[in-house]
Amino acid sequence: MSVDSSSPALELAAVTKRFGTFVAVDAVDLTIPRGKFFALLGPSGCGKTTTLRMVAGLEQPSAGAVLIDGKDVTGVPAHRRPVNTVFQSYALFPHLTVAENIAFGLRRKRTKDIDTKVKDALELVELANLGERRPAMLSGGQQQRVALARALVNQPALLLLDEPLGALDLKLRRQMQLELKRIQTEVGLTFVHVTHDQEEAMTMADTVAVMNKGRIEQLGAPEDLYELPHTTFVANFLGQSNLARGTVVETRSDGAIGVDVAGTRVLVRSDRAATTQGSVLLGVRPEKITMLVDGQDSPPGHNVLGPGVVTDVSFTGVSTQYQVEVPGVGTFGVFAQNLVGSATVSRGASVRLAWSARYTFALDGAEDAGEGIAALEDVP
Repeated sequence: MSVDSSSPALELAAVTKRFGTFVAVDAVDLTIPRGKFFALLGPSGCGKTTTLRMVAGLEQPSAGAVLIDGKDVTGVPAHRRPVNTVFQSYALFPHLTVAENIAFGLRRKRTKDIDTKVKDALELVELANLGERRPAMLSGGQQQRVALARALVNQPALLLLDEPLGALDLKLRRQMQLELKRIQTEVGLTFVHVTHDQEEAMTMADTVAVMNKGRIEQLGAPEDLYELPHTTFVANFLGQSNLARGTVVETRSDGAIGVDVAGTRVLVRSDRAATTQGSVLLGVRPEKITMLVDGQDSPPGHNVLGPGVVTDVSFTGVSTQYQVEVPGVGTFGVFAQNLVGSATVSRGASVRLAWSARYTFALDGAEDAGEGIAALEDVP
């Protein structure tokens, strides 16, 4: 059957999965264009792995439909779907060589030119000289590459990645993030990657769907989700956010709204506000904030809160992270790049916080400001 190149690689139509009375995935609609690197991001228990397993055919939806390349595969068993999955455990055959592991699926399908395809797959994952070794002779990163090559060699319509880097140490994991993106770009297949790691999703994916409690909270390019979260869960789970309660008291002719935060007027662009009236949660990322000490004026067009007191200073190498307690507002985090090699403001100092109005966002004031923080702490 020919595939319409204009059709999405994957479509989920109101896909729901129940385990007894528990709803693991709740009426998810999703469309993934072909040739993209897509990430499902969320904490443990949010439904992301269950969603992936329904795409793979390892679980059947309680309701809804799964379409791959425009074809409804909802009732099709896993071995007949045009997908391959790479798991965290790699699942390599220990008694076979690397080359034999990669060739396994090709031999079952009686594919032609197996040796050439295996050679090309080994070169793609930069293991060309290790084809005769057994998996036990390889490092964790090399085993992960073999699992990837074994999945890619079959040219699936979708490559599903279920926390594939979770067993690697931090340095190797970051290296493999770049390698996975390189390979996806080179082969042009559609990758669907499940992860709880925000950096992993941001580094590799063209599009990220943030999942929470069985639903997709927000979907978009990584930079869009980070710069303009739509909910407190996304604001807190994807990076760190400072959130302060306020009330809209002004609608301006320049397209901004004025928000009263503990007696201080703060400006937010209307197109960066989930609501333009009533109670809001005003937000700004820690690295967008500049601390002003006595005698320093704020730049034009900047919002200013304070004065506050620096309650904690943490040197992290690239940056110094400050905690600033602002009376009536709460504690704000501030990340300052270490341009001179060390912290420039001491604990106990009195500072004001300034940031450009274009970096401010406003969320619905009815939301819980702590939503997503507990989920982030639960992540392994």
